[in-house]
Amino acid sequence: MTTLTIAWIALPLMAGLMAYLLPRLARGLVIGVAIVSIAYGLTLILLQTSFPINLLDSYGVTLMADPLSGFFILTNGLVTAAVMLYCWGSDRSAFFFSQLCILHGSVNSAFLCADFISLYVALEVISIAVFLLIAYPRSNRSIWVGLRYLFVSNTVMLFYLIGAVLVYQANLSFAFSGLAQASPDAQALILLGLLTKGGVFVSGLWLPLTHSEAEVPVSAILSGVAIKAGIFPLVRCALMIDSIDPVVRLFGLGTVFLGISFALFEKDVKRIFAFSTISQMGFVLAAPPLAGFYALGHGLAKSALFLTAGSLPSRNLDDLRQTPMATPAWAAISMGGLSLAGMPLLIGFAAKTLTLKSLLPWQVIGMNTAAIGSVIVFARLICLPHQPQSEKKLAPGFWPAIGLLGVALIAANVFSIETYSLATMGKALGIIALGWLVYFGMIRRVTLLLPRTLELFEQLIGFMSLVLIGLFWLALA
Repeated sequence: MTTLTIAWIALPLMAGLMAYLLPRLARGLVIGVAIVSIAYGLTLILLQTSFPINLLDSYGVTLMADPLSGFFILTNGLVTAAVMLYCWGSDRSAFFFSQLCILHGSVNSAFLCADFISLYVALEVISIAVFLLIAYPRSNRSIWVGLRYLFVSNTVMLFYLIGAVLVYQANLSFAFSGLAQASPDAQALILLGLLTKGGVFVSGLWLPLTHSEAEVPVSAILSGVAIKAGIFPLVRCALMIDSIDPVVRLFGLGTVFLGISFALFEKDVKRIFAFSTISQMGFVLAAPPLAGFYALGHGLAKSALFLTAGSLPSRNLDDLRQTPMATPAWAAISMGGLSLAGMPLLIGFAAKTLTLKSLLPWQVIGMNTAAIGSVIVFARLICLPHQPQSEKKLAPGFWPAIGLLGVALIAANVFSIETYSLATMGKALGIIALGWLVYFGMIRRVTLLLPRTLELFEQLIGFMSLVLIGLFWLALA
């Protein structure tokens, strides 16, 4: 299995190079890599075993393959396959597909890392690949957004690297487990880097502009998969170290409410999806034992939502109320939104049910309230008018991509069929009904424009400083 894993990690990087050198094979190579990742992720989940791969024993440089990794890898494979189907008939160059393949492989590597130095390398490669994909249109706007992302990412990764060195100084090892014996300085610096990369709480406010301004398939891959490269190590550390678990859960709770608060009053559809991503990352962190399964549900639903955004006549909600969207696009938005709201028969129901059952007592009221908020966010979109034909035609790759994600949203229930009972379905439907009542009775009539000041470039650095101070306080406590 060790040899197979090493070969699987290297495959996307080699395929990415071949895609650039042999342009005619680019699409097939990326699809093939995604299929292999789907198979590998399913294998880890079904075997229900874990095995370490020691790369440098004396330095604690280790990979860990287990069911948690399997769910994240499966998400990466399915989302990448859907994005490729969406882009199959486009005129994008081999360079685009090459970078997509390299990003896929780098994210897979991050989902296996069990030490801070190999994770650092994976995250840095991810940052470069994401920048190149964001800037692919070569417009002034796309280049600025890409550089903005790269600057924020590189800044926090410098803090992270200092923290990784301090962990090694304390343990003579880079292993995640060494964070427990490291100084508060090391814990705060590493957590700042991972929280920012994962789009968590105020240090993740770089995400809405980045995800909303990128091309539709790039937004789908960023929100569905790439952002989870920062979430995964937080979850892994929370599961390994008791003192990290409550910190991660606390930031999860705060992140849920931050994302929902902005999404409730945003009028740009892609920005609503982006703020929803922030809130959903909070759900992933709120219950680390269920993080992998929830990440799978979120990745499938959110990539479907972003891919659908390319087939809407407008991104503005006011315009969409006057110009109905095509019924297939509305159906895709409803499917993704209802899954994230926890509708039975979709994976979001099982993921949200299990997550809400795994909360600590101090989380229960807040997270259940947040679940209602998620329903309200997507009620705003599901209530939009639609008709069989629209002014904006469906994107050429819409049907195969949404078809794959729709089947996966239903089929993934097989991993948690035991969650279906009258009590759990009744609670889920009750939350959805309550959310719709609040929407029609209150939120629908409220018009509130939230300032975007908090997302300004200079504000992001200030927020990272505030989060760092808070992390120092938590680590000392």
